Amino acid sequence: MARRKKGNAVNGWLVVDKPRDMGSTDVVNKTRYWFNAQKNGHTGTLDPFATGVLPIAFGEATKLIPFITDGEKEYEFIIRWGQETNTDDCDGEVVNECEKIPNRSEILAALPEFIGKIKQTPPAYSAIKINGERAYNLARKGEEVSMPEREIEIYDLQFVEEMANRQAKFKVRCSKGTYVRTLGKDIAKRLGTLGYLTALRRTKCGKFSLDDAILLEKIKNMVHSEEHFNALLPVMTALRDIAVLAVTPEEAAKLANGQGLPPSMPEAQKLKGQKAAAVCEGKLVAIVEAGERKIAPLRVFNL
Repeated sequence: MARRKKGNAVNGWLVVDKPRDMGSTDVVNKTRYWFNAQKNGHTGTLDPFATGVLPIAFGEATKLIPFITDGEKEYEFIIRWGQETNTDDCDGEVVNECEKIPNRSEILAALPEFIGKIKQTPPAYSAIKINGERAYNLARKGEEVSMPEREIEIYDLQFVEEMANRQAKFKVRCSKGTYVRTLGKDIAKRLGTLGYLTALRRTKCGKFSLDDAILLEKIKNMVHSEEHFNALLPVMTALRDIAVLAVTPEEAAKLANGQGLPPSMPEAQKLKGQKAAAVCEGKLVAIVEAGERKIAPLRVFNL
């Protein structure tokens, strides 16, 4: 007999505006407790010093986490020129200094070099696993960490403004796997100086933006009246741009059992080779892929 999971079957998305100095896992644990939920998870770690959009998936929404983690991200960040830290952000120790402060024209001339597919070496203080252990744990032990280079893509990079205290603000739209701390460091290096991030704010993650986000403190204050459930977004919210395939209850039952549907369905003709959300009476049934021989369920939902 299967063991009954603790908590309630809560399904949906909670988009948190993560505060500074809190880890992403801490946000997951707090929200799971407040909602007394059986299961939840985040869609990609935000550094403790970073703030902004952190989508938390509950229940059946956790099956859609890859759709968010694989999507584009947008950030605002501030670089402090003339110093380097061992973590590439303001939580680390200053390990090197120089006097060079780039001007506006130098910055604008250099930024186009970072647009497109570029190589990036993630920071040693990151959550990447090296031989089964987190890189930041190895770095904190004083061990030398050799990080593998990776290819990422920068879709847009904008210089926003010069700021006081040798700082400058930027905006970036990028692919998954991008370390903005490393981007800041590399921009500084290209400009003949040193730099580290003093602020990092994620403004968009996949289909979710700051317009969807809610502060943790506000959620906590809503718990006693159970109004916090009103902050949950439907599971389908993560699929705002995906095609929708309407199915009958009989077809929904087949998908739920892992069976495919015939590709001759009228609505399916224009979806060949694409993924779609199969919906029955307003409820998400499955993520399907329309092939030549059948419409196959990729992910099935119990809503």
